[in-house]
Amino acid sequence: MKPIEFDTELQGEAFLSIPKEIAARLPKRGHARVVVYVDDDNSGDEQWRKATYERFMKEDSPEDSVYDDSL
Repeated sequence: MKPIEFDTELQGEAFLSIPKEIAARLPKRGHARVVVYVDDDNSGDEQWRKATYERFMKEDSPEDSVYDDSL
């Protein structure tokens, strides 16, 4: 099986639109496996990762300089 990948916009209907240029590439007969990946806007994971990374990349505060001294 070879993948044919495309993006589409979900419209709240009970069907999925396949662009014409993609449909033209599909074989007329045979077996196909359909896998749908959707953005999960409700999880907040991406926002959490971004905020964590930004916090990590910030310079240390002056109070943290005590940890910079070697023993």
